[in-house]
Parts: sequence; C-alpha cells; structure tokens
Amino acid sequence: MSVSSPVEALAASAPEEGAPIGIGARRVVRLPPVGVLVAGTVLVLIVLAALVPQLLARQDALAVDLHHVLAAPSGRHWLGTDENGRDVYTRLVYGAHTSLWLGFGAVAIGLVVGSVLGVAAGLGARWLDLVLMRLVDVGLAFPEILLALVVIAVLGGGTANALIAIGVAGIPSYARLVRAQTLTLRRAQFVESARALGVSRVGVVVRHVVPNAVRPVVVLATIGVGTAAVAGAALSFLGLGTPPPDPEWGSMLSTARNYVGNAWWYSVFPGLAITLLVCSTTVVGRHLQRRLEGRRA
Repeated sequence: MSVSSPVEALAASAPEEGAPIGIGARRVVRLPPVGVLVAGTVLVLIVLAALVPQLLARQDALAVDLHHVLAAPSGRHWLGTDENGRDVYTRLVYGAHTSLWLGFGAVAIGLVVGSVLGVAAGLGARWLDLVLMRLVDVGLAFPEILLALVVIAVLGGGTANALIAIGVAGIPSYARLVRAQTLTLRRAQFVESARALGVSRVGVVVRHVVPNAVRPVVVLATIGVGTAAVAGAALSFLGLGTPPPDPEWGSMLSTARNYVGNAWWYSVFPGLAITLLVCSTTVVGRHLQRRLEGRRA
C-alpha cells in the first residue's frame, strides 16, 4: 500500500480541473449512513451528559428517598429508583462522566505512550527495536483486563488508578500499530524526497513520519474508547474502580445484581448504557476508518 503525504492526499481528493462543480459539491455534502448518524447522535448525547449533566437531569444523583425504594419506572422516576430511592436516570446521566473519563483517559495514556514507543522502535537502532518489541510481545500475551488487574494490585483501587491501569494495559497494542506504520513511512517516497531536499532528520520525523503514523491509529482509538469504558465498568463491578455512592455504570451493575428478581430496571438500564456507548464508538470508529482508507461508507 503506497503512502502519500497529507498534501498529496488533499490534491487527490479535490475535483479535477474542468469537472462539473456539482460533482465536488456532492462529495462534500454526501451524508453518512443512517446507522452512523444514529451512533453519532447517541455518542453526542453521552458526551453532553458527561460534560453538562445538569442539562439532562434536574435531580441530585446522591439524594436518598426512602419512600420510593426500588420504585418501578414512572412519570416521576423515568427509569425507576435503586435500593436507596435514588433516581436511576439521574445516576446514569451523572455516571456518564466517570465512564467517559475512564474511556478517553485510558485511551490517551495508551495512545501517547504507545506512539512514543512505536516511533522509537520503528526509527531507532535494531537493538532498540528488538528490546521494545519483546516487551510489547510480553504485554500482548496477556488479556488487557488481566494486565489492568496487575496494575491495580500494585497501585490500589479507585477511579484514577483504574484509569492508569487500563491505559497501561492498552500501550502494547498501540505501540505495535504505530511501529508498523513507522516502518512503512520511513521508506515512503515523500519521506525520501524530503531528505533529498535537505530537511533534517528531526524535521522529517516531526513533520512527515509522526503525523502520518499516528493519524490512522487515532481513528482506531475511537473504537478503543468503548473498550476502555467497558474495562473500567468491569473493574468497578469487581469493586476495584469507582467506589460507591458515586454514580458509575459498572458499580451500579454490581449493586443491581442483588435485586434482579424484583427490580429489573436497576440492572437493565446501566447495562444498556454501557452497550450503547460501546456500539456507538465502534460504529463511528469503523466509519472513520473506512473514510481514511478511501472507501465509501
């Protein structure tokens, strides 16, 4: 697969000289599939709930109402209440902040550290590549959740430590992907042309190699947000993540399993929220990946 510079890619995507203006306009205004629009809308709502929960929920997520314990969904409590009479809908809205914080934060750690290691392995000496990739292979030999549990065992529980643990567990995957992109780019024609024009090695790496190596991985990281959020929910479900009474989807599921028989809504809606987050990030990430590869949705 040939690799082109951003300038060449932009030139290739522009309409040919003399072509009807309508063709270029149709390319610009072509809408993505309905599934992508729905997934994007759901993702926007979740992000909005995480950033400004007061817009979507008026009640207090920690307010206890012992007169409405495990109340079924109604006009007053749209998604019912929990064992302390707290509104499930409000706790889901406020819990989006923690879930997205775990997802985006963990992906950011894995992406940044993994990109540094991948670029260093792809452009460094052979011995450095060998050492870094053997370490990456050791990390890839274990499931990410198992690596996260090892980090949690060292650092302890809590939201911040869970974020670090999930981010560290994702480093090997991003390092391997960035290294593969870097090895391809270092032999690309536009990189060799830049060197022939007298651009320094640092300039070539910063201006051409790193942006083009990381860009496809950033798109794939969109999918990783949902996976990291699920890992965070799993840690909270095990009692190693966000502690109660703070609202978090995984911890809500952990408590709700004790009331499945007489309060189905308590476990269904947090599980549905996690499912929607994973599905929406996956659909949007796949769509961005196809667009990056030049394929139509």
